Amino acid sequence: MLIGPEADRLLENTSRSFFLTLKVLPRSIRKQVGLLYLLARVADTIADSKTGHVEVLLDALDAWDKSTSQDDVPMIDLSTLADLQTDSGEGTLLRNVGIPLAALATISDNDRIHVRRCLGIIIGGQTLDLERFGPANDSQAISPLNNDEELNDYAYRVAGCVGEFWTSMTLAHLVSADGPASEQMFELGIRFGKALQMINILRDIPEDLRFGRCYIPKTRLQAAGMEPDDLTEANHYEKFMPIHHDLLDITQGHLDAATRYILMLPSNQRRLRIACMLPVIIGQRTVDMLRVNNVLDSERRVKVPRKEIKRIMRQCIIATLLPGGARRLLMRSR
Repeated sequence: MLIGPEADRLLENTSRSFFLTLKVLPRSIRKQVGLLYLLARVADTIADSKTGHVEVLLDALDAWDKSTSQDDVPMIDLSTLADLQTDSGEGTLLRNVGIPLAALATISDNDRIHVRRCLGIIIGGQTLDLERFGPANDSQAISPLNNDEELNDYAYRVAGCVGEFWTSMTLAHLVSADGPASEQMFELGIRFGKALQMINILRDIPEDLRFGRCYIPKTRLQAAGMEPDDLTEANHYEKFMPIHHDLLDITQGHLDAATRYILMLPSNQRRLRIACMLPVIIGQRTVDMLRVNNVLDSERRVKVPRKEIKRIMRQCIIATLLPGGARRLLMRSR
């Protein structure tokens, strides 16, 4: 059991791949990480609901923020939004938000503070997204981020803060580190989260554009003589490629920071290392594939095959059994 029988079913039905990662995690932080994921998934599902009324989504996000950040604040009924979901697991999640809310009260006060802080940052990022882009409807108008600073801020709000939370749980329950070492872990943990979000952004450009959202900064596009609408055509990739590869280089830097993060973890924390190595190696493989594929071609979405993911999982397990094995596998995957 990760969180509880009902919450575990919601987890499994909304993220099968992350559910497997959670089962690898050490028991002492499994519940907190899984709970944060579920609470954040509620917010994410609200924000991505395909309704033409942005105020409805903003009000629902605000209500979720209040219910999760304070004790005994009931959540509004989300059944109308639940009915809009095309994914049955997400619809079920919105109809049962009381389950993760109740689970929040079962963790320690200190852990709950960290969960609430991270979730508040995530909800703030999703709120900013809605205010900036509007609801995720098919749209003729495409709005871009203005500059790299906005991109970096977004990556922190929706994922970098999760790396920060993960580090808080690691240091509270599993690993002892002095001041400088813990400070470095937090810095690298934030970059770990940013790496995974940047990969999502640089892989999912066609899907985001379809919903009127362009996370490629306007300043970069203008410098190349491009507009956000140009990214909807696959034959514009040659012109876009230098921008894409430059952002992949930034992502690679974050992935390298994630590798350093993993190597700071004690070798006897095998489960923790495996849970960190898996997304980093899959992420590295995704970056490598993005460098040689036309990401603007919506018919050929870059994705690491499930068979390869299983192979990577086996490699991670074996590597953590061997002296220096984790370092060798991470370096070989680079």
